Amino acid sequence: MKTSVLKGFFLAIIAALLWGVSGTFGQFLFQQRGVNIEWMITVRMLISGVCLLLFAKFWEKSDLLSVWKHKKDALQLGIFSITGMLAVQYTYFAAIKHSNAATATVLQYSGPVLIAVYLACRNRKLPVFIEFIAIVLAILGTFLLVTHGNVNTLSISPVALAFGLASAVALAIYTLQPIRLLSRYPSSVIIGWGMLCGGLAFSFVKAPWDVEGIWDLQTYWYTGFIVIFGTLMAFYAYLTAVQIIGGQKSSLLASMEPLSATVLAVLWLNVPFTAIDWLGSLLIVSTVFLLSRKPKQVQMVEEEAE
Repeated sequence: MKTSVLKGFFLAIIAALLWGVSGTFGQFLFQQRGVNIEWMITVRMLISGVCLLLFAKFWEKSDLLSVWKHKKDALQLGIFSITGMLAVQYTYFAAIKHSNAATATVLQYSGPVLIAVYLACRNRKLPVFIEFIAIVLAILGTFLLVTHGNVNTLSISPVALAFGLASAVALAIYTLQPIRLLSRYPSSVIIGWGMLCGGLAFSFVKAPWDVEGIWDLQTYWYTGFIVIFGTLMAFYAYLTAVQIIGGQKSSLLASMEPLSATVLAVLWLNVPFTAIDWLGSLLIVSTVFLLSRKPKQVQMVEEEAE
């Protein structure tokens, strides 16, 4: 295995672990310190965006304005900023606020199934057998996770379920939409502008200076971790991995995120996670591994589509 491929695998795993930990930290801040979710999204995107663009300019010597000189690329970057970067963060943290980090993260990981469905439609080919199995497992896992097997009740609120499923859609968009841009420009430039533009847009929803919540040492530490490690480093690592090894393999390796988020939430925040929850989570996460085992010729077609 080439060094570059190993690097891509390593970066995808690191991103997954950082996201898992930051999601659990976010649950603590939203539910126990009263930190506003919209404020968190705005601040983390603005700070991380500026830092990444400075890194691209002075460390990588990149041309920050080159992407804006081509109308098609500029339009794609604007779409990525809102429907990808901003959407994937807001829906995920909103799902955490209304449920918990473990459930929100697992629901988000039905995203790779949506990627498979989208690519099948784009290639005008019916999903192969293993994709059908993955879709069935994702639906069954989601059903068990949100109902505990009882169709008459929801184990999480309808709002949490809606945000969780929306985060899966956003994850699919976030993974596939910027592939062309990432092939033409450094990932630091695309992610930096995506975060900065998304943060500026969301500032009209919640201004960064409108601070709420209880601010003690833990609040400062966890907020700092979410902004620096859970946003700046994690998103850069993940999209760099996508650039190196592709969206399919990156989403597979990123399946470590729900595991890390779940274990931390259960052990640290004492989130109740029953046997049914574990089974539903296992079924959803297993779809990522199933999709990675598709016939080689199918994967080649999808990579060409990406």
